[in-house]
Amino acid sequence: MYEEDRRREWTRLWIRGGNIMFISVLDLFKIGIGPSSSHTMGPMVAAGRFRAQLSGKLAALPGAADLHITCILKGSLSFTGKGHATDRAVLLGLHGYSPGRLAKEDVAGLVEQLWGSSGLSLGEHFISFDPRRDIVFDQGPPLPQHPNGMIFSLQDACGETLLRHTWFSIGGGFVASEDEIEAIQAPLRPPPAKACPYPFDSARAMLRMAAESGLSIAEMKRANELANMSAAELEQGLDAVWEAMRTCLQRGLSTGGVLPGGLDIPRRAHRLHEQLNDSPEHASLNDWLCAYAMAVNEENAVGHMVVTAPTNGAAGVLPAVLYYFVVHEGGSPEQVQDFLLTAAAIGGLIKHRSSISGAEVGCQGEVGSAAAMAAAGLCQAKGGTPGQVENAAEIALEHHLGMTCDPVKGLVQVPCIERNGFGAIKAHAAASLALRGSGQHFMPLDSCIAAMKKTGQEMSEKYKETSLGGLAVSITEC
Repeated sequence: MYEEDRRREWTRLWIRGGNIMFISVLDLFKIGIGPSSSHTMGPMVAAGRFRAQLSGKLAALPGAADLHITCILKGSLSFTGKGHATDRAVLLGLHGYSPGRLAKEDVAGLVEQLWGSSGLSLGEHFISFDPRRDIVFDQGPPLPQHPNGMIFSLQDACGETLLRHTWFSIGGGFVASEDEIEAIQAPLRPPPAKACPYPFDSARAMLRMAAESGLSIAEMKRANELANMSAAELEQGLDAVWEAMRTCLQRGLSTGGVLPGGLDIPRRAHRLHEQLNDSPEHASLNDWLCAYAMAVNEENAVGHMVVTAPTNGAAGVLPAVLYYFVVHEGGSPEQVQDFLLTAAAIGGLIKHRSSISGAEVGCQGEVGSAAAMAAAGLCQAKGGTPGQVENAAEIALEHHLGMTCDPVKGLVQVPCIERNGFGAIKAHAAASLALRGSGQHFMPLDSCIAAMKKTGQEMSEKYKETSLGGLAVSITEC
């Protein structure tokens, strides 16, 4: 059941001289469900892996053993986990469900059914698990390794711990075990893989390799992917990612109503899109981009299918820019693939050299990274040189530096949904500006990524997905 998810969840990395070089496009863009990649998809994967680890332990125990599972959520997961559906994600993962498997399912109905159960069956064993009692939102000090920690335990009737594992949700649906996160600088462990031909681990190396090879960034990225999968696998994977993005966006455009969670936020993308279609002569580029991006993030907010790009909270930026390019500017299927490959190359650099986790570096790491990826992808699709592509990514990221992650009531709604629209606008503007330049510019992308990392490290925890500061505490409830 988990083989495909393991392949998707474990990032493909090649290590040369101690440097991590490569993250696959099909790992960065994951098809799953909302509302959060780090707070929903990651915990679901971690819970599924703990379930898989139970098999060996249970084999040595009698079938009548009185067992139960507990899960302790730490750090950001404890503060905004309820609004981000972390408890539901843990429940689903322990019952054997994965984000990709749930993309087309009635998740709300499934959660309602499982929430009333008293546990789960594994072979001849029944293990007690009540999510209301056994999922603990521990708002004490976070674990030192990462702000998104989860501790899973199997205990017997006497309270003795038989199995215990700690997992960390490190952004974009990626997870790492305690050993993995402590073993290497970037907390991602590679499976066996062939060496890729263009193992750039920085934008500077990427530009140098492009100049030496005469290839575009998309062509180098494609060559790296083909070192570990067939052309057919890559084509099918990219097509599936784009189809999921487009489906999510179109569903958001066709759906009205009110978002769940208690803020009573109305879905606006549907009405906005109707207005634009009724008077297209009065519609601006910004209007279309906001409608498209908000449509995706409204779907994310209700827990429907979404693609991490690179996270769920920032999932609307890249599809909005790409959808506009295809629908309004006649982008071809080949250009779509170049867009996605280039965007993934930039996203991989950001994840390797900094973070895409709001709990680590704030929303600059989510919407900022998404805007950089989208700007680079659009610049590539429109024929930009490697220098122009790198410049586009830097411009977009630079103008998100310092952006906090302060979701109201712990929900991925305010300011998250509108923020994706503005991220898409900045991405489009960055690509346009870069295309009108030579590719030569003052601030390198590597330096901008380093600034984002340093800014995130110095940012107060109140502004990193805990809902303890900023907009999250600026609402007066009457």
